Amino acid sequence: MVAFKAFQQELDARHDKYERLVKLSRDITVESKRTIFLLHRITSAPDMEEILTESEVKLDSVRQKILQVAQELSGEDMHQFHRAITTGLQEYVEAVSFQHFIKTRSLISMDEINKQLVFTTEDSGKENKTPSSDAQDKQFVTWKLKVTPVDYLLGVADLTGELMRMCINSVGNGDIDTPFEVSQFLRQVYDGFSFIGNTGPYEVSKKLYTLKQSLAKVENACYALKVRGSEIPKHMLADVFSVKTEMPDQEEGVS
Repeated sequence: MVAFKAFQQELDARHDKYERLVKLSRDITVESKRTIFLLHRITSAPDMEEILTESEVKLDSVRQKILQVAQELSGEDMHQFHRAITTGLQEYVEAVSFQHFIKTRSLISMDEINKQLVFTTEDSGKENKTPSSDAQDKQFVTWKLKVTPVDYLLGVADLTGELMRMCINSVGNGDIDTPFEVSQFLRQVYDGFSFIGNTGPYEVSKKLYTLKQSLAKVENACYALKVRGSEIPKHMLADVFSVKTEMPDQEEGVS
């Protein structure tokens, strides 16, 4: 009975930790989605730097949640709790990579993401942002959480859908260069995922279909812009593209 009592306490503690991680992952997902919605305003906002600064503040608050996840997983095997946090990590990767693409028109690497997820805190658990003069006498702890390759790939796959929306929105606002930049970038991402094929995790091959759809919509928009761009007034481009992007979906439904 004593042995089984100990087993019960251990299982209850593990279950409680799992539930706490699920709640943290849900908070990370919500805040990351809000950051993505904010970044979509960049196509119509007059001041791009202001939105990028605000998005960085939001991502910092997301990283504080990830710090709590790292503290919860201290001394534990991350893979035992991976299912609880994978959704939040994927959404975070999507938000960070979206912001990075807007800034540099390139894809952020997994190493760069993981470098941002290294935290230094005092023993009290609060992050040390302004070290005092007697900081040498204090004890600091380093926490880190690594994004797995699967989470990174799934987050990048979700990024393609946001880039497709940004492409259509930017054209509606008269930006003709962004669709071609997005199209070239999506082709490179699609080529990279094609090399993985069916050898990768099931979720990756499943999202490859959605990635292909997003690429087709962007390419159709670029085609219409290149062929009929001079004929259509800029304020009507978004309406034309919305019709164009519906056609692949209808064809897929018929097939």
